[in-house]
Amino acid sequence: MANETEAAAAAAQAINGQGEAHVISSAVDESKLVSDAVRSWPPHAVKDLLSIGVCIRCIFRLFGASEIVHSCATLLTSALSATVEKLMGLEGHMEHKDHGSKENPCSQQSSEGSELEPKLCKICLGILQFVYRDNREMVVKRACPYDFAVFITELVKQERHQIDSFSLEVSIPSSVVENEQAVWLYMKRKYDSELWFQEKFRADCLSAKDFLKLSITNPLETLLDTKYNLSSPLRIRLTYTHSEVAIKVQKHVEKKEGNKRIKTGMSSVLHQQPHRLPSCHLNCADDMDTRVGNEIAGREYSDFVTSEEYVSTRLCNVSDNNDSPDLSQFEVEKVSQPCSLTFLCHRTPVYIGGRYLKYSRNVSQTRWIIDDERMGEASVEEIIGSNILPICRGDNYKFHAAGREDIDVRMLGSGRPFLIEVQNARRVPSEMSVKEIERKINSMENNLVKVKNVKVVGSQGWSLMREGEAEKQVNFHFLVIYYNGCNRPKMAHFCLFYLVQKQYAALVWISRSLEDDDLKTLSSVMDMPILQRTPIRVLHRRSPLEREKIIHWMKVEKIAGSSQYFLLHLCTQAGTYIKEFVHGDLGRTHPSIGSILGCRAEILQLDVTDVKMDCFLTE
Repeated sequence: MANETEAAAAAAQAINGQGEAHVISSAVDESKLVSDAVRSWPPHAVKDLLSIGVCIRCIFRLFGASEIVHSCATLLTSALSATVEKLMGLEGHMEHKDHGSKENPCSQQSSEGSELEPKLCKICLGILQFVYRDNREMVVKRACPYDFAVFITELVKQERHQIDSFSLEVSIPSSVVENEQAVWLYMKRKYDSELWFQEKFRADCLSAKDFLKLSITNPLETLLDTKYNLSSPLRIRLTYTHSEVAIKVQKHVEKKEGNKRIKTGMSSVLHQQPHRLPSCHLNCADDMDTRVGNEIAGREYSDFVTSEEYVSTRLCNVSDNNDSPDLSQFEVEKVSQPCSLTFLCHRTPVYIGGRYLKYSRNVSQTRWIIDDERMGEASVEEIIGSNILPICRGDNYKFHAAGREDIDVRMLGSGRPFLIEVQNARRVPSEMSVKEIERKINSMENNLVKVKNVKVVGSQGWSLMREGEAEKQVNFHFLVIYYNGCNRPKMAHFCLFYLVQKQYAALVWISRSLEDDDLKTLSSVMDMPILQRTPIRVLHRRSPLEREKIIHWMKVEKIAGSSQYFLLHLCTQAGTYIKEFVHGDLGRTHPSIGSILGCRAEILQLDVTDVKMDCFLTE
């Protein structure tokens, strides 16, 4: 047990922030678990895997020792190698081979290497050896999963996030799956008849990505003092990329240019030729669907299907050749450098909703700049967002509202629903902080904008905001439709709609005196349809369409001492152009107030007095 004691002592020195006695005890327990697992392995097969450059942790994966993942986060790689060397009787039998790159003089190494451990694993490309290139292109090696978790924790804390829980996302090159399959085929051709291979080898194999996640999740929970939660809004993402592998895939892509792509990629191999892949490979294949880490030579994710095609093509080629029991028919990727590691810690958007009121006719809803010149003295977006962003300590924000009013239109009544989407917020404001934001905005001296019923909402805030659309889907009815006598039914659906209503008050001038019959005519309107072509004033930025809208009701309020001016109160379907409904827009809106009264009509001022939506009406 001398080697195990030395391994435990080495592990104790590598762990920061833990009591020495506790670490030694933990390492001894981990060494026993490792020893128990290794004793059941066939020494000749382990020696074979080591000789072709497979790392210790990938060997653990291939032999299904998944329980070790959860409980051996503090054991150094050198300690694992020493245990395998002793229990397999490999002392002095393994030659030291350079299976990877030459040592970089700038490399940071936290432990000495082992003769058994290759410089870079031929399967995982060093990922499970915790070797990577950092953002300065320096090669870094961490001693154990705990050491790697310490590094991640430091980066997370540098971001100064409020941490209630976290999720962990890992993206790895697709060639890791390809290399693992090549090694499995090599071992199958040599040992397929042996019982240990049939019962144990890759029977419960975890993918390299899952193995890495499970190795560092428990240490991260301890170091961050919180729990892992798959649906947590705080995302920790590790993206591994490899330029040498990407170049090979790019060459394959270039060869295929001009030909139709194989859309199904790896899935075609799994479904059409399931006998060619062991059942455990299905999990590994699923891991290839990682959007960030598999961008290939600057290509977008839409081109990732071609890298899947590249992998599946090579797997098919080697699977078809069952003659040679070596790797000559399908050479495992040879790489000279480890993968580059990109770290990202971000929070999914925080949504803060409420209602705003706008009292100025010189404030736009959103920031409005034309030729580097600001239009209006401010914007609702900036007034609200600039007060929320510092409290949340976010990177940026987006402003969303249920409809919009022109810069010269006031928003009165109960206000218009809005939603502030804070990007990568380091802090989720408390209810008290939100009320302080509300008080701060409402106490501004210029009194341009006020807010009410402000609160932090989840992503369900979007469903509330969608009620601001002119048409809202409320019911779905499904029909079974048969095409051209085909017996296979195809589902189709249609929707019922209801109309969101908005109320306005407009100061109107007409070219003649207002008569009593005019009052009766306008007041008798009930659910009158109108047709509006895209107004001339917005035609430069809106599609030239014809829209049917509804005028639900109108009411006229006379102005004392004036026969040609009056207040028009009206309720319309959301999305109606009110200004154009008054003056007709050169006949592009019909009917209009002018055409109904048979005279010229102009709108002088307009206020929104109510947006009939339920969201954010109460605190």
